[in-house]
Amino acid sequence: MRNPHAWLWVMFLAAPSYGQWAVYRDPLTPRLKDGKPNLSAPAPRVNGKPDLSGIWEVESAPVQEIKQFLLPEGINGLGEDLPSKYFFNFFADYPFGQEPMQPAAKAFFEKRSQSTDKPPTLCPLPTLPLANLTPTPYKIVQTPRIMMVLYEDSTAFRQIFTDGRKLPSDPQASWFGYSVGKWSGDTFVTETVGFNDKAPLDVLGHPRSESLRLTESLRRRDFGHLEVQLTIDDPKTYTKPVTIRVNHRLLPDTELIESFCTENEKDLVHFPGK
Repeated sequence: MRNPHAWLWVMFLAAPSYGQWAVYRDPLTPRLKDGKPNLSAPAPRVNGKPDLSGIWEVESAPVQEIKQFLLPEGINGLGEDLPSKYFFNFFADYPFGQEPMQPAAKAFFEKRSQSTDKPPTLCPLPTLPLANLTPTPYKIVQTPRIMMVLYEDSTAFRQIFTDGRKLPSDPQASWFGYSVGKWSGDTFVTETVGFNDKAPLDVLGHPRSESLRLTESLRRRDFGHLEVQLTIDDPKTYTKPVTIRVNHRLLPDTELIESFCTENEKDLVHFPGK
């Protein structure tokens, strides 16, 4: 496996530090006797279904699990929280080089992995499924006809329609795609299509095509924990669908704040490469 540090510099040299509003004591949060949020309390419900509303962040991986991807101690630029292994490599459960890739996609990935060109930007646009794996806060707002997902990173948003509409048959290619969702028991299932082919699946740069279909299944296990399953089905790029599972944790008594990577990015000019 090649050293992935170059990709990490692309993602993190200009990474902003994430900060939220001053602490807000939410009166709807269940609490322990000492006043701390009870994250193991039952999940809240609305109209008979779990309420997914809240501010969430993907749980960190153990350092041992991702140390191969990290820069030397003290300069990894990751901030307070470490990512999931799937943030670095969506195919972390496969031996490197044995991902179920179509031959053309594999050749493209290998060529790009060996490139020494300077990246075009250190502030890539938010996209999926990477936004679901980045260790930064996001907020779910659940309503009867739409689920909103607000990302602190880049101050971006998604709309997941739950009003019964169908996915578009000929969507305009986009970064986040077009999403519809519905409940299957206590699990919320989202289907998304209409992606462009301009973004990678992960930090290592595994590609995607406009044929990508992303399925997300969200289950709020209790008040403070969200179980997330992600399945990519991209027959132009991969030989079979691939599913990963990650857990997200609630960030109680806080709020999002705007964040723009480009606001203070001064590193690209110093980045090595042509």
